[in-house]
Amino acid sequence: MVRSGGHDVEGLSYVSDAPFVIVDLVNFRNIAVDVEDRSTWIQAGASLGQVYYRIAEKSKTLGFPAGFCPTVGVGGHFSGGGLGALVRKYGLSADQVIDARIVNVDGKILNKETMGKDLYWAIRGGGAANFGVILSWKVKLVTVPPIVTAATIDRTLEQGATDLVHKWQFIADRVHQDLYLAIIFTVANGSQASWEKTVKAQFIILFLGRVDKLLQLMNENFPDLGLKGNDCKEMSWVESHIYLYERGKPLESLLDRDPINKSFLKVKTDYVKEPISKAGLQGIWKKLMEVEEPSMMWTPLGGVMNEISEFELPYPHRVGNIYNILYVGSCYVERDSRIQIGWMRRFYRYMGPYVSKNPRAAYLNYKDLDLGQNKNGKVNYSKAKMWGVKYFKGNFERLVKVKSMVDPSNFFKDKQSIPPIKSWRKH
Repeated sequence: MVRSGGHDVEGLSYVSDAPFVIVDLVNFRNIAVDVEDRSTWIQAGASLGQVYYRIAEKSKTLGFPAGFCPTVGVGGHFSGGGLGALVRKYGLSADQVIDARIVNVDGKILNKETMGKDLYWAIRGGGAANFGVILSWKVKLVTVPPIVTAATIDRTLEQGATDLVHKWQFIADRVHQDLYLAIIFTVANGSQASWEKTVKAQFIILFLGRVDKLLQLMNENFPDLGLKGNDCKEMSWVESHIYLYERGKPLESLLDRDPINKSFLKVKTDYVKEPISKAGLQGIWKKLMEVEEPSMMWTPLGGVMNEISEFELPYPHRVGNIYNILYVGSCYVERDSRIQIGWMRRFYRYMGPYVSKNPRAAYLNYKDLDLGQNKNGKVNYSKAKMWGVKYFKGNFERLVKVKSMVDPSNFFKDKQSIPPIKSWRKH
């Protein structure tokens, strides 16, 4: 097993039913930023926060599209795709990779040229740990303005959240691609008059520009939210990662690899292609309020994601997807895990009519063993296809062919690894 950040949500970077070896890359984390070339070599053990901080040390107008959580390791994040606040403007982290170094099953260190186009395609979204040990990525940096604007707006059901969320579905993937407008849902206490549970929708805004332009865009596209100038804060791009994820912390906290919250959790994902009706939303709110501390994040897509073929990289969830859903059930006492996991599975079944179908898609970076798993270290193609088509759709078969070519003995494997088929191996 290969571990860079240790954030595999099913623990597959450090847990197995069969005897295993961990290759821990936590100290392999050099970041070499080349401002003139607008590129960076990043070793696989570096965290996203470290990447953001080191880029900002060298330039105020260069950035990189990746996730919010600063303690996530780049080795797995890039190799599974990499969704973040710049996804509508620049696409995935994997879309920015221009070279890589990987150790193959024979112990050879390969780069883009020596690994060949098929393996190079596979590791950028297909889970590099299926094929070898990623040592480092070379990525192109993207342009960001010296000043960006961020804001968070909270609305409860009593404050019209249902209408706002319903309208958001017709806006978030279509607005200017400089605007990222996501939603995080949690359960909170209602008004003081009732103190009953309610759902709170927190609208997360990051705009690549100044506040006056943001307000103009919001007034044109989403005036119902009522965004005002005093709701917004201008800052540098790197500061937005602190503001939106761990507000109040110093910028140097991006260098800290220790997770902010330590809890037990179970996650699942979905993709939505058609807006959910108001009646459907009201049913979702009822399900959310069945347990303590559930959360759900809706990440808008569209923008440049609609311009990239689903076959360009193994990550296929491009055109036609309005948003991604991340479901989170968490608890701080292990004995409560059974309750949270049971609720999560019921909620996931309930959401079936509202999300993508044939297949019901899922995001590799939030692995879900409920979709199926290998047992006792044995890999089975028919079983693997059950989850493989959900993560990769039509790209699953090509990933199997690559696996069969580069690791026919299946040395690199886990509970949801890509299976090799010996008859598919090229001689």
